[in-house]
Amino acid sequence: MNLKERIDILSKLNQVLNHLVAQKEWASYEIGLTKAEYKALENSIVKAKIHNQWFTQESVLESFRGFTTWLNEKQLENWVKPYKFSSSPKTVAIIMAGNIPMVGFHDLISVFLSGHRALVKLSSSDNVLIPAVLHLMEKFNPKINDWIKLTEEKLDNFDAVIATGSDNSSLYFQSYFGKYPHIIRKNRTSVAVLTGEETKEDLKALGADIFTFYGLGCRNVSKLLVPEGYKFDKFFEAIFDFGDIIYHNKYANNYDYNKAVYLMNLVKILDNNFLILKEDEGLQSPLGVVFYQTYKTTDEIEHYLEVNKDKIQAIIGKDYIPFGQAQCPALTDYADGIDTMTFLQSL
Repeated sequence: MNLKERIDILSKLNQVLNHLVAQKEWASYEIGLTKAEYKALENSIVKAKIHNQWFTQESVLESFRGFTTWLNEKQLENWVKPYKFSSSPKTVAIIMAGNIPMVGFHDLISVFLSGHRALVKLSSSDNVLIPAVLHLMEKFNPKINDWIKLTEEKLDNFDAVIATGSDNSSLYFQSYFGKYPHIIRKNRTSVAVLTGEETKEDLKALGADIFTFYGLGCRNVSKLLVPEGYKFDKFFEAIFDFGDIIYHNKYANNYDYNKAVYLMNLVKILDNNFLILKEDEGLQSPLGVVFYQTYKTTDEIEHYLEVNKDKIQAIIGKDYIPFGQAQCPALTDYADGIDTMTFLQSL
């Protein structure tokens, strides 16, 4: 299978995902699927939620929406153009996380477009959507089965590894896969830098950076850096429309638990009945909580960001990634700042 064929498959997938994101009914065969095949993909979204309650229809469609910004033909061609991949395909094992829907999809298409074979170990939390999407890709070109394989067995017969997990699992990955060429990712989170001059629209957009995917992604903001004396009234007012998040049982359980712990321990918090703000020098806050820390000078901001650079995925703010864009990475916004394509080129 050549590069043009691979890009063609992903471009056809993009047509389908755009159709789904717009929540359109199947209209005709023009999207490359029969009505039954399209319905099967719709049903996979329902099944994903049954399997994992965090994967609501809104969250799944948000993931799909992000993929549609990647999968157009021109963008894919421009992405791979600078790289020269080996004509001798290797097998790359991909161990995926399962914190948000299809979080490992970027790794999958990276390996696929590089001309290597992907051996994929899915997370038990996210084992519905990717098989459904791969089934569609097979409809577009059955040769894909020679290049992407899913496995539930112990990984074997591979040449390189891309593994994503927690700080704890990364120790296991390093021990087990360290002898292979590898990318091993750990816990990361994201930070927003506020100046006090943000508009209501800026702060509402920041709400999306916090609450999309219920705060479970590494690109979700879990820490605010704010100027000394910052008043949060305007922030709470701006994020009011996100209040329905408290009606999600799992989110509410986390919020209620953390609130109870803080109150019992007489910890000072700010609370609007669906989000807790806690002054804390830590970076990764519990679910339903965002930490904040004050600064006096921009030098303090830069020092904090530099000290924690290996734990920060994205920085949001006026002089950084725009508010509301945390969950909109480009194809070249590589996780942990490691260029996956350069890694695959080196194999």
